[in-house]
Amino acid sequence: MNVALYFARRYLFSKKSVNAINIISGISAVGVLVSSASLIVILSFYNGLENLIFSMYSAFTPELRIEPKEGKVFTADKQLFDAVKTDPRIAAYDEVLQERVLLRYDSGQYIATIKGVSADFIQHQQTDSVLREGRFALERSGVYYAVMGAKVQGMLGISLEDPSRVIEVFSPRKGKINAVNPAEEFTMRTIRPSGVLTYQQEYDDLLIVPMAFAREVLSEYDQVSAIEIDLIPGADATAVQRDLLSTLGANFQVKNREQQNPTLYKIVRSEKWAVFFIIAFTGMIAIFNIVGSLTMLVIDKKKDISILMSLGAGNSLIRRIFFYEGMLIALIGCITGLFLGLLFCLSQYYWGWIGIGNGENMITDAYPVDIRAMDFLLVFATVFVVSAMVAFISSRLSVRQTVRLS
Repeated sequence: MNVALYFARRYLFSKKSVNAINIISGISAVGVLVSSASLIVILSFYNGLENLIFSMYSAFTPELRIEPKEGKVFTADKQLFDAVKTDPRIAAYDEVLQERVLLRYDSGQYIATIKGVSADFIQHQQTDSVLREGRFALERSGVYYAVMGAKVQGMLGISLEDPSRVIEVFSPRKGKINAVNPAEEFTMRTIRPSGVLTYQQEYDDLLIVPMAFAREVLSEYDQVSAIEIDLIPGADATAVQRDLLSTLGANFQVKNREQQNPTLYKIVRSEKWAVFFIIAFTGMIAIFNIVGSLTMLVIDKKKDISILMSLGAGNSLIRRIFFYEGMLIALIGCITGLFLGLLFCLSQYYWGWIGIGNGENMITDAYPVDIRAMDFLLVFATVFVVSAMVAFISSRLSVRQTVRLS
């Protein structure tokens, strides 16, 4: 039997001569409970928001994207890419042509990114989840249409209700500039708007058009800017990315979704961990209440310490008793807090009683929650390490002073 742990349990639940000791011990446990529960709730809510943001981003972003390491365009009609098309793990293979262009609508002008896509592009995308207004149509009855980002519509004031007005797209011609009449050095084409994408930074300034229209505007009839690839369900994206890099060689780079937009992933994850450290710091302050609880307990049990020392107990045994006492206070609060945090997150997951708002453009009515086992292990490990440090230092200092007086 562990004698030190036995005494620590007895001291924790026994009645003290001074009632304030019980109150301070309770306050210490409640402080750890609240901070542990808060950490679990915050981490689970951020996990849910992270999944929601990444799912919205993934709805319009390919799993893998092939780009040239140097330059903006490359030729994709080689035998090399035929092997990529026939890979059984690839469900969708779309060539895109992308470049910056000048848009003009009525009296407004705006520099946007034109993205030419193939006819099969719409079939591979979850267009309903990213479309805010209009239709995701690029060609009807031989007429070209464009789907634009929300910022493009806002900057130019484009109306989908007026079919008579079109968007003028300007792109510099390749070759020398005509100093006499620079306007002749631009290729200009017109296109009708058909839809508007939702407010998301990664495609706010996009103008999605048919590939044939993009080739005419950019005067690029053979090469492409990138190849976007979606995989069949269950395929290992990392393994496919590694195989494509090996097949294509050093002249190409294959990016996964995180590499295509690293800023988005860094922002979402850094916000989560920033909040975690802030709340964890608050929880550390609550754990420091254990110092006062142990100090008063050591004073209250001074007579017991003298008896134990007279029976042969050494200073190390006395220190372990109060060290275990501090750890029990912290761990009881931590485990209870984790359990209450789990119940809170489960209730939100099943009933969604905390809503986001009543706006028409809201994607979800309630805050999303994603409960992960690693978060529980992280919170428990954080509380355990901090509590062990605080209890170790406090027990040594308190017992040293009391033993000296005894």
